[in-house]
Amino acid sequence: MTLFVDTSALYALMDRDDLNHERARRFWIELSPDEPLLTHDYVLVETSALVQRRLGIEALQTLLDELTLPISTVFVDRVMHDAAVSGVLNARVRQVSLVDVVSFEVMRRAGVRAAFTFDDHFAQFGFELRPD
Repeated sequence: MTLFVDTSALYALMDRDDLNHERARRFWIELSPDEPLLTHDYVLVETSALVQRRLGIEALQTLLDELTLPISTVFVDRVMHDAAVSGVLNARVRQVSLVDVVSFEVMRRAGVRAAFTFDDHFAQFGFELRPD
């Protein structure tokens, strides 16, 4: 079963001071090397910006050279972007970001039911959270 990887999980893996760091680290270590992992380019851009700004350029290099290596990346096209923009505006929920809605769309299109995330919005939109 494919597992979606969210910004909150990637960031928690990178930042030892993050409240979810230990849970994220344990979960990541226990993942089977055969577990298919999926994300999209907006998650990588969002995570990269956070890591660079908060943790520095060396941490960014670790994120890009090591942590994201086993993760397949979907590149968002115009159709998916427009669908996500429409989804954000129709949801009328201030805390649900464009990146979140793109994630939900990528997951739906790929038939992915679970996400490695610490963002409860995934559960609110019908997805399973890992670690649970």
